[in-house]
Amino acid sequence: MSLESTGLRESKKRETRQLISDHATRLFMAQGFESTTIAEIAAAARVAKKTVTNYFPRKEDMALDHQDAFVASLAEAVAARAAGESALGALRRTFEAGVAAQDPVIGFAGPDFSRMIHESPTLSACLRTLHDRREGALAAALAEATGSSPGDVTVRTAAALLAAVHRVLFHRIQELTLAGRANDEIAAVVADEAADAFGLLEPALGHYAVA
Repeated sequence: MSLESTGLRESKKRETRQLISDHATRLFMAQGFESTTIAEIAAAARVAKKTVTNYFPRKEDMALDHQDAFVASLAEAVAARAAGESALGALRRTFEAGVAAQDPVIGFAGPDFSRMIHESPTLSACLRTLHDRREGALAAALAEATGSSPGDVTVRTAAALLAAVHRVLFHRIQELTLAGRANDEIAAVVADEAADAFGLLEPALGHYAVA
């Protein structure tokens, strides 16, 4: 098989996966995650039910299809910190950029999507698991940055504190979104609150994991 045909097949797979995810998310937002069936998603996407489950073994993965980017986000910020920059500094800078860009990864998902998660016990539980996984990935990045064991209590404590700030701010963005606030207004509020939240960690972590 030629490289060109392999590339076309992979492109077709990505398109099909995105098509299924888009139709599934639209249905989830319209009628609720728990109320939507695989058969309805397959019909909307004009594919077989088996195709849906082949691409998405878990129903919730169709709604939360950018999980890898979310889980890796904090670890990647630490790995990409500038010379002389601490892990806290890199995470704070990256979060501030996300607020300015109103990035969905930090919580700017829009009212319909936010409501879909809020009203679904399954998706809410999945989101909590993703936050936990993101903290674990951050701990691994901090361990590498400091030459420590991933199980080191200092590493785990630092990861827990840094991840907690992001978790709180994520839920704050969701809370304001569900209250009907516009993204520009949310960004202004959260920018100020983030400064306070990250500032609380400065005395303890301001000089931790400096590149």
